[in-house]
Amino acid sequence: MKTQTEEGGIVTLTSSGEQQIQDSPLYNEGLRPTTREEHSWTAYNFASLWVGMSICLPTFSLAAGMISLGMNWWQAILTIILGNCIVLIPILLNSHAGTKFGIPYPVFARLWFGSRGAHIPAIARGIVGAGWFGINCWFGGASIDILLIAMSGWEHVPGHLGIAFLLFWALNVWVAYRGPEAIRRLEFWAAPTLVVMGLALLVWAYTAAGGWGPMLSAPSKFATTGEFLQVFFPSLTGAIAFWATLALNIPDFCRYARSQKAQVVGQTIALPTTMGFFSFIGVATASATLVVYGEAIWDPALLLAKFSPFVIFIGTIGVILATLTTNVAANVVAPARTVENLMPRKITYGMGAIITGLVALLMQPWYLLENFGNYIFGWLGTYGALLGPIEGIAIADYWLVRKRRLDLIELYKPDGRYSYSGGFNRKAITALVLGILIPLVCRFTPGLSIVWDNAWLVGLFISLLSYTWLMQRDPSVISEREYLAVTITGEIKKVS
Repeated sequence: MKTQTEEGGIVTLTSSGEQQIQDSPLYNEGLRPTTREEHSWTAYNFASLWVGMSICLPTFSLAAGMISLGMNWWQAILTIILGNCIVLIPILLNSHAGTKFGIPYPVFARLWFGSRGAHIPAIARGIVGAGWFGINCWFGGASIDILLIAMSGWEHVPGHLGIAFLLFWALNVWVAYRGPEAIRRLEFWAAPTLVVMGLALLVWAYTAAGGWGPMLSAPSKFATTGEFLQVFFPSLTGAIAFWATLALNIPDFCRYARSQKAQVVGQTIALPTTMGFFSFIGVATASATLVVYGEAIWDPALLLAKFSPFVIFIGTIGVILATLTTNVAANVVAPARTVENLMPRKITYGMGAIITGLVALLMQPWYLLENFGNYIFGWLGTYGALLGPIEGIAIADYWLVRKRRLDLIELYKPDGRYSYSGGFNRKAITALVLGILIPLVCRFTPGLSIVWDNAWLVGLFISLLSYTWLMQRDPSVISEREYLAVTITGEIKKVS
């Protein structure tokens, strides 16, 4: 019996397929495959999503961290752009699966880890997302605190920083609770607003400093190529890891894409260009403040506090928009879906969003941001080493093992084709352990620390190759003939 239809490269369930899984314990409204009507996101929606997520305070600070470690401005910007071009590859590869089959990340993970094993990569991604959620709330709350102090006597309120943080945290949780469609609408209007504000900041930097200022002419602090590479590789891993999270759960958004072309064009245009451009704004602005105020100010809130109350008010709106658009899209959807996937019949996406916010508080974001060493080498580097192998398994499974063919309804059966043995694919677990363990051992092996410095990329390839080899002739893989047996195909009007 045909249970799915492929139309214009997008697969949806037939009425028969829907009926077969609606009572499954692995099914609910948030985790089901999207319908044809729900595939409505255009290239602009994806471009605005990335613009909204990339223009944020951590992006502003990322180049600052690299410069503080010894790079000059163009070395830092190029490292960021290169890292984002690299991470764009797995983003687009995993986007294809979300677009074609309309499934969210936790369901996609069932394909490679099993119906129960999917909790392993989902929870790993969820914990990282919750950590990022807390970091962005702390950035935003601290910035709002600074701006309120500049506009009023806010500093006399007991615990004012904590209050600003908690209020901003609550705003983020509330927006996230409303779901992905609310996020899409927010990004649609916020993206052009943030671009205009970024350009205004760049114009001020140029005019106030009478040029780009001394920081852009300052040389690198590295005496040799070897010294540069010791900082470059972990910084590159940090730049990659910055969006390695989205490379995994990008199906959560691409499941709504109108077509493969829409998601590819929108993401390719927006991600590396926005990250590079906004990082440059951060460097140029800090360079200008060195000329104007005699010190480099890397925090936009501290800079805005020096202006008139009207500018501070507009700037506060910009800070709220920049942090909010990043946080609710990049850092809540994945962990909320993860929590939802633990008990699909009892936990909703909204409940997952609230739980994500609570976990973020427990992870103490103020410690992660205590210094740039914690931020780049500790936080970004460590979770990059964790997520790289998962990315490798996801890419290998969909592109090399299954060749983009799967039976949708089997993803919602506790004892189906993709449940493996007891709900766990032990081959995926083996590949994951290898991808994490080998770079970790190299970290403590003299002369091999460069492997750990590139742990995301090394772990990705180790797990990709080992998983592909282990999954040869696995019974869960369906042939083209089996795929056609459950899929209605044919010459159907293509979606633009």
